[in-house]
Amino acid sequence: MSIDFEHHWPYPRWIAHRGAGRLAPENTLAAFRTGAAHGYRMFECDAKLSHDGVPFLLHDATLQRTTNGHGIAGELDWQALSRLDAGRWHSRGFAGEPLPTLEAVAGYCIGNNYLLNIEIKPTPGAQRRTGEVVAATAARLWDGQPVPPLLTSFQPEALQGARDAAAGLPRGLLLDTLWTGWLETALTLGCVAVVCNHALWDRSSLTQARSAGLRCLCYTVNDEWAAHRLLDLGIDGIITDRVDLFSPA
Repeated sequence: MSIDFEHHWPYPRWIAHRGAGRLAPENTLAAFRTGAAHGYRMFECDAKLSHDGVPFLLHDATLQRTTNGHGIAGELDWQALSRLDAGRWHSRGFAGEPLPTLEAVAGYCIGNNYLLNIEIKPTPGAQRRTGEVVAATAARLWDGQPVPPLLTSFQPEALQGARDAAAGLPRGLLLDTLWTGWLETALTLGCVAVVCNHALWDRSSLTQARSAGLRCLCYTVNDEWAAHRLLDLGIDGIITDRVDLFSPA
């Protein structure tokens, strides 16, 4: 199915950050289930590669913050990563929660008609390869689905790899500053959206992006005043940790 993303945006405005924000261990299926229980239909997550090329969910380059492992995640094969506890760090009730593969997340989302924003989060030095493998895997897993996942990254090289591997999947450039050439880079990469730190969006930046045919999303909005400001601007997507505060309806 071909979607004209400029004129038809198939994603909901509210997106649960890393599954359920801070209510569950990030980037786990437990987090997705928690976000869904709060009414969310779209989730953001981070995907990187194991040493043997399996796309799985993890934000950091290293393991110690959100698992009982240590060292660089991308240096371990999936067999070793799959045995780690990715829930105990959050709270005892989530002890034993494993790291999920992108395939497992796809099965959950497709089976429940949920939508996904996959942030390509490469291990340093593996930007292009991560973009290629994550995009190719997503294209295979979501083949035939009416709405594909939105692939985003702070790394232009990762988005280039994603475009080369699966040109039909929508892409978005992530920004923490409006660096010189951001708009031209997004257009060169064939992006359909720009996803900014929420403080960067104002009438001027929004007009620049919209005039170029791009959709405008933001992260990570956890305060009501910020949400009201962005809604007044007409933002297309809001990524939040506060699934308990903001109703996605």
